[in-house]
Amino acid sequence: MSDRPVQIDDRGGWWLARTPPHPALRPFLRSYDGYWETDAVPTRMRTLPTRTTVVIINLGPPLYLEVPDPGVHDREYGSFVAGMHDGHGMYLSPGGQRGIQLDVTPLGAYTLLGVPMARLTNAAVDLADLLGPPARTLVERLADAPSWGARFDLLDGFLLRRLDAGPVPDPEVARAWRLLHGSPGVTVAGLAADVGWSRKHLTHRFREQVGLPPKVMARVLRFQRAVGLLAGGAAPADAASACGYYDQAHLNREFRALSGCTPTELVGGQLEQQRVTTLAEPA
Repeated sequence: MSDRPVQIDDRGGWWLARTPPHPALRPFLRSYDGYWETDAVPTRMRTLPTRTTVVIINLGPPLYLEVPDPGVHDREYGSFVAGMHDGHGMYLSPGGQRGIQLDVTPLGAYTLLGVPMARLTNAAVDLADLLGPPARTLVERLADAPSWGARFDLLDGFLLRRLDAGPVPDPEVARAWRLLHGSPGVTVAGLAADVGWSRKHLTHRFREQVGLPPKVMARVLRFQRAVGLLAGGAAPADAASACGYYDQAHLNREFRALSGCTPTELVGGQLEQQRVTTLAEPA
């Protein structure tokens, strides 16, 4: 029995068990989020582009995902990895969900998953297909573990082994990611000049290791900032100005392109949305 401290929260029929990962993993993900649902009510909810790669270790019934890639048809998933997206999808559940979610930085995912992140762009991949038999064994052991603390201990061991063996991102890509994340107005030309690469080379390497080209990633990050401001009560015109959109009409067009709905429709459904975006955003 693990003595690891775990925070348990009741979110109205949706329970969350949360703890930080091992210190060596914290640059890549903030927490382990175990979850279970007490109601077996079928749901269909929207997923949004995020700044993280999402890993779902499913310990409950299968899920159905609709992803932005028009060439990928709906399919049933157990445990899976959802790569970086530049569009919305749908998340369908029969209810009674139970599992663990990891929201991993793109460069953390590049190291921990050990594959080019461009392979997962606008896609979801079965965890065992991606990582092989060790992933299948991990899911089985997690399902059999006696407590959430014990499950999180198992995850620490599994991910630390992958951290030691995984590829290291280019320092130039890592710096470009930090600049994009921290400087909303930076351009691709500015990033390339800062890291000493050509725009073409930076775009290629960044997409391989992050999953989206830097220009598209900047668009997703701006969208996420706007979502946060609107959810906090900001008026659309104020959010547009603060996030660098030309005007409110530009904000509306970007929201339709990235989320499939208007800002008002998205924020108006925030309470329902939260049960999905909790499965897509860091705390």
